[in-house]
Amino acid sequence: MAQNAKNLIGLTGIPLVMVLGNSMLIPVLPTMKNKMQLTSLQTSLLITAFSIAAGIVIPLAGYLSDRFGRKIVILFSLALYGVGGLLAGLAAMWLDQPYMLIMGGRVLQGIGAAGTAPIAMALVGDLFEGASESKALGLMETSNGLGKVLSPIFGSLLALISWYMVFLAFPIICGAVFVLFLFLTKEKKQERKPLVIKQYLHRIGEVFKQHGKWLIPAFFIGSICLFTLFGVLFYLSDLLEEKYKIDGVIKGGFLAIPLLVMSIAAYLTGVVIRKKLGLMRLFVIIGMFLLSASYILASFVKGAYVLIGILIIGSIGTGMILPCLNSMIVGAVQKAERGMITSLYSGVRFMGVAVGPPVFTWLLGISRNVMFFSIAGLSLVFGVVAIFLLKPKQAEQTGQSTEQDAAKEQETKAWRQISEVLGIEPETEQEKRRANALKKYGLDVNDLFSRLLSGKKEKEKN
Repeated sequence: MAQNAKNLIGLTGIPLVMVLGNSMLIPVLPTMKNKMQLTSLQTSLLITAFSIAAGIVIPLAGYLSDRFGRKIVILFSLALYGVGGLLAGLAAMWLDQPYMLIMGGRVLQGIGAAGTAPIAMALVGDLFEGASESKALGLMETSNGLGKVLSPIFGSLLALISWYMVFLAFPIICGAVFVLFLFLTKEKKQERKPLVIKQYLHRIGEVFKQHGKWLIPAFFIGSICLFTLFGVLFYLSDLLEEKYKIDGVIKGGFLAIPLLVMSIAAYLTGVVIRKKLGLMRLFVIIGMFLLSASYILASFVKGAYVLIGILIIGSIGTGMILPCLNSMIVGAVQKAERGMITSLYSGVRFMGVAVGPPVFTWLLGISRNVMFFSIAGLSLVFGVVAIFLLKPKQAEQTGQSTEQDAAKEQETKAWRQISEVLGIEPETEQEKRRANALKKYGLDVNDLFSRLLSGKKEKEKN
């Protein structure tokens, strides 16, 4: 088997592990709440603890991977992730009051998660180039999307054995991914000299000084998308179990519907947008307005099935927004600064996941309408912000644009030569004028002067 194929097999499980961290727990949270006699806020903190830890540590993990190597950071992170799950699972099995130890395990898992998918994406950039890199990133995104869709169903299946089995599944999954990654993925030796922390922070400051006007709104919009997504899933999981008595795999299937729609929308958006910044910006604006409309409509709906149908509108909006933001941030920042900025962006997104469930719980405590109108208003405000501030410039992609322009020029030239041979390429105005002059006068005056001048320059050189 070729090394590139081995690298891919070793890498593709890593985004899946990160997604499972929260999504697999969502359908089991109401059961955990009842078994441990928790409040809604305490239950929501099981998501928050993981996400805050990951959000804080992601930029540090990016720096450590630059300094000590991607592979060692990913392996250590996977081990820590598995240990955190084991701690939480054993605490639930053996203790009467396991909540605090479970929270400790979730924090460890969050720290471990910080060094998984974001660093794996950077490693893809190190190992692959050109079309191979695009294919590898596409496969990683497929793994991520598959994890999003299957994790609620997988969590519900595990809960049929026992509610704490979701925690004990993590060391098994992480162990399998650890072994595959260790033996199959080979890291290239990096010749670049890693930056010291002071230089690292200075470079980040310079990027925000240059791009901050649109980069900061982009960060907030990405965070809001995941804030609303996980907040709504948390609310929906509780609603289905407490009010409609829908539990187990059926509930996991219902929760997977918005995630499936979001993944499909994200895939189709990625196919359509390509490198068109104007189209990306338009999709982000439309996506934010779809989110807002979805939550306004949801406030008037009472039935669970209709509510899921309405929330699908918001899932389409989220699926349109996230790939566009990814492409904007990656494309408008220089390659040397890309790792820093994407790590920061991932961290901010995790903060959105962290605050979603507790904020939704607090707003729901006031009223259901307050919850939906608040997030609808927030989405609408940032939709307007996107119109006025989300304006990255194509010209800022200097290194990338130069390569793309050179490749495009080479491709155009090759196709032109083929077309001329086949007789299907129309002549340019200059070529038509030259052909008419040769036919009419037997020579082209401009061509004659060009040759005389070139001959004169040659003599002067000699």
